[in-house]
Amino acid sequence: MSPLLPPVDPSVTAQLVAALTPRLRKRLDAGVAKLAGRPVARDGDIVRLAVDDDTDLELHAPDGIVTTAEAIRCGCLLAPDCLHRAAAASAAPVAEMPDPVADVPDPVAGEPSLTEAPRTAPPTSVPVTTSPATAGSAADDAPAGAGDPAPESATPAQRTAAAALHDAAAAVLEAGAEGAGAVLQAELLRAAHTARLAGLPRAAGRAVAVVTALRAARGADPAYRLGDLTTALRDVLLLAHRLPESAGPELAGLRGRVRQPYTPDGSLRLYGLFAEPVLTSTGYAGTVTWTADAAGRLYTVPDVAPGGAERAAGSADRAVRIGDTSLTHRELSRAGLAVSGATVSPTGRLGAGSGVRAVRAPGASWHAEPLDRLWAVPVAEQIARALASDLDVPKERATDSGGDTGEAGDGSDQPTAQDGRDGRDLLFLDVTLIGTVREAAGECLLADCDGLTVRLAAAHDDPALPDRENLRLLALLAHGRARGPGTRLRVVARLTPAPLPRAVLLAASRPTDPDTHVDLGLDRLRRADLPAEPTADTSGDAGSARPAPTVQPATAPGEAPVHLLRRRVHQAASGGRRVLAFPGSKESEAARLRRYGLGTAGELLTALHATAAERARDPFGRLLPADTGRFATAWLGAAVYTEEVDRALCAASWGASRPGLDSR
Repeated sequence: MSPLLPPVDPSVTAQLVAALTPRLRKRLDAGVAKLAGRPVARDGDIVRLAVDDDTDLELHAPDGIVTTAEAIRCGCLLAPDCLHRAAAASAAPVAEMPDPVADVPDPVAGEPSLTEAPRTAPPTSVPVTTSPATAGSAADDAPAGAGDPAPESATPAQRTAAAALHDAAAAVLEAGAEGAGAVLQAELLRAAHTARLAGLPRAAGRAVAVVTALRAARGADPAYRLGDLTTALRDVLLLAHRLPESAGPELAGLRGRVRQPYTPDGSLRLYGLFAEPVLTSTGYAGTVTWTADAAGRLYTVPDVAPGGAERAAGSADRAVRIGDTSLTHRELSRAGLAVSGATVSPTGRLGAGSGVRAVRAPGASWHAEPLDRLWAVPVAEQIARALASDLDVPKERATDSGGDTGEAGDGSDQPTAQDGRDGRDLLFLDVTLIGTVREAAGECLLADCDGLTVRLAAAHDDPALPDRENLRLLALLAHGRARGPGTRLRVVARLTPAPLPRAVLLAASRPTDPDTHVDLGLDRLRRADLPAEPTADTSGDAGSARPAPTVQPATAPGEAPVHLLRRRVHQAASGGRRVLAFPGSKESEAARLRRYGLGTAGELLTALHATAAERARDPFGRLLPADTGRFATAWLGAAVYTEEVDRALCAASWGASRPGLDSR
């Protein structure tokens, strides 16, 4: 995938690939690889790609997106029936297009369309006394699409679209990331476009996330993560499985919503909480500033657009786009904002319409009201809230579906902003630093939180952002613990589901001044920001920080070997069905799972291997095509099981209660 090319609508890619002859389809992957290294030049709305020394290919992208097949023009002799047009569309990023049939109001004129961070209700353990306009209403906590009358059941078009999504995703799973070339990707994009037209934006968005992950995998993108591909593929298959039989609020949640309506919310008095950089594998970057009102409800002020790490670091010093205020994101995270005529989406994103007025106001310390109440919520309650899956849509209660506002959902898909961050996974913790531990991805801090040993890792590893350097400098506080009690910090983190208590650090109170805080993804700590006790040398900065001694805790005895099943799930997503069809130690792995009391995991692993190796023969003894649907069903069961076990183990490690599961 080439980030230099403009995004292309999924239907355009599917149309161009479908028009190729069988001979050209076989050469499509080679054509995509050839175009990946060719020079690209931009002239206004036209992007020119040099196919060779004598031939150029033009992509017309008004508003930055290629929306028709005719907008891709090639100068070769075989055009428009050439391979180059389909190869260019397959090499370009996938565009996120609005749903033409979604019956939802448009945002207020002038509001930016990027980034939707779902609105987070105030902690349930803290009494809230607000007016109905600002209190959690049914629309705030309803799933995307819940503002519209919930249909009784899925329409025939939605059932057909769900079946097409299932077949296309099953074909991708059959081939794996290594074999899912441009043709299979185009089929999945066609199914995603059909789902979007049928009013299933959530499933369509997750399908686009699968294609994006496949292109990153095949292009050796350093940002590619196998876990992201597995999660997106699982979501597509699960949504396609559940949609046909769903009804009422459950169906509304599974359908999702493309754009959230902005509604008037009167006057708001907001207090800056923290700001974090956004950097996604789909090519979006920027800053999201989190604020809270007097009741503890969270609101976001995002600035996310196409770009890289440089934009993520630089956008913190750009003025927020609300009213006439000149506050930057960095300043707003420490100050306050008085907004009149506010418009707010159900996800808590503040609108920037022409009727909104905003002026700077005093902020509040994390240790003062109203922000202090966020840390008053018990840790176990915060973990239970964070672990609530967006695919758990009970019939009597609706949770935010996240729509397809990005990758990742999303699910959600998508950066929170474009990756679906919703604020539910934010943790407000009081911790004491006690040491460090080395992991495969690097060092992370060990901290005591109400008697639990929590691992705190860096949110971003990109060298353009200061997360990793700040973590090394905070490790010096743990190193100085030998001279006295550990350093007490108040932090904001994002939960990372794992068998051990784990989270990524987003912001922390300044060690020398607890009334101020540091945005660890945007601000760079200095040695002068640390107390004098941890080190004798107080000069220098985070770049020259000495690494703290590494502590290696012992592995927990008798840990459940869920990784045996998870590994096979990931192997199938990477290498396809044939990887699991090879003979191996599958019987011993299933037996080991049963010895640890994981009988269901053992049965799922056995079924996964059996369906992978199952091949029927015709009367002449020739192998028939594999049953991709049967294998996809077995794989989906294993993937959902591992996710639920991981969440249950995570809840147990934090001492929290696991939310009840719905029948799927």
